[in-house]
Amino acid sequence: MRVGPSQPLLGSAPAMADVQPLRALHYDPGTVGSLADVTSPPYDVIDEEQREALLARSPFNVVAIDLPKAQPGGRDAYAVAGDLFEAWQLQGAVVRDPQPALWAHTQTYTGPDGRRRTRKGFFCRVKIEGYGPGKVRPHERTHPGPKEDRLRLMRTTRANLSPIFSLYSDPAGAAWSALEPATNEAPWTEITDADGTVHRLWRVVDEGAIATVEATTRDVELLIADGHHRYETANTYAEEIGGDGEHRYVLMCLVALEDPGLTVFPTHRLLSGLDEQKRTALREALQRDFEMEEVPLEQVAPQPGDGPLQLGYIDSHHQKPYRLTLSDQAIADAALPGFSDAYRRLDTGVLEALILKGALGMSDEDISHFTGLFYARSTEEALELVRSGEYDAALLMRPTPVSQVRDIAAVGENMPPKSTFFYPKLLTGLLFNPLS
Repeated sequence: MRVGPSQPLLGSAPAMADVQPLRALHYDPGTVGSLADVTSPPYDVIDEEQREALLARSPFNVVAIDLPKAQPGGRDAYAVAGDLFEAWQLQGAVVRDPQPALWAHTQTYTGPDGRRRTRKGFFCRVKIEGYGPGKVRPHERTHPGPKEDRLRLMRTTRANLSPIFSLYSDPAGAAWSALEPATNEAPWTEITDADGTVHRLWRVVDEGAIATVEATTRDVELLIADGHHRYETANTYAEEIGGDGEHRYVLMCLVALEDPGLTVFPTHRLLSGLDEQKRTALREALQRDFEMEEVPLEQVAPQPGDGPLQLGYIDSHHQKPYRLTLSDQAIADAALPGFSDAYRRLDTGVLEALILKGALGMSDEDISHFTGLFYARSTEEALELVRSGEYDAALLMRPTPVSQVRDIAAVGENMPPKSTFFYPKLLTGLLFNPLS
């Protein structure tokens, strides 16, 4: 989906980014105990069972406000969250820093590929700007439902409860070099989550380090990697309030595009509701546009690489694994007229055009509301859901290179939902950004 005319690449537009230290709200460990008991994964990956398990660790766990529940007697869930967040501040469970700071952050993790890495970034506040060159870029389409939910929560808590994960270009590594000396000291907190990721956080108040980070980021565009809904919600909230003030800023964690710990993994597509007509249309499209090779099951997931679209495919009826390779790039070019060359080579974009919309007749609304479509983060999950018959077929994807994410965003185009899986996720509850 095109959202604007061609624009310069990231970092080549006029200086616009406004990255600042923040006077954060955060838990007081002296009151709430270990931060491991009060932080949580992002709200959109937590089910009811996990929510209850997190609350069992501590009544101060952030899910109590990030995923609030209505109370008997008609108490609105969002009002409950606002009252509870205010009560935590009044009793000193959540406190505000006396002075602005940047927060150096590392995540040491084992990715889905089995490799151990460390991703380095920092928490800050960023002035909210409309999407555009020299400002902030999205890279995926968003859905209206999550934005309404987050807006209602923001109105009552008057805070950013979870950070937006964004990328910026820093080939020389100047920003992290300025922050790195602080990481030689013991971290402000260290948490190992359920996936084995070790999250470390250092508070940085050194004026020289802050000045270097501000100068380094002044000439860059910021590319949202995760948190599009929250950014657009923050923009809506800022316009509702009007005028200047803290509501014009949003909590972000920034990671350099060049950071060796930055990785993107694929999100696989699962199809359901395939009647005989759709099965026939799908089969004909695959036979027409792709070279099909039956492969051992353990080789069905395609490996990272360049070149035309390549997919793994298996359905619940035959349960034969195939490797599909687009027969000719011209097929994708013809299916995506008016899009950039980078987008016409985007696996998820070509798949959407040829198969989801082309063969199966899905609309943007179908895709947005998961009508006949679901997603799996691992090959094992995708295969299990198809082999069990819960879904009719799986389309296994290659990861989208970070450079391709950047190039597509830079020309004002948005990828289909779930085109990227940046791993690991950021924890919710490490820091909050007050909006009043």
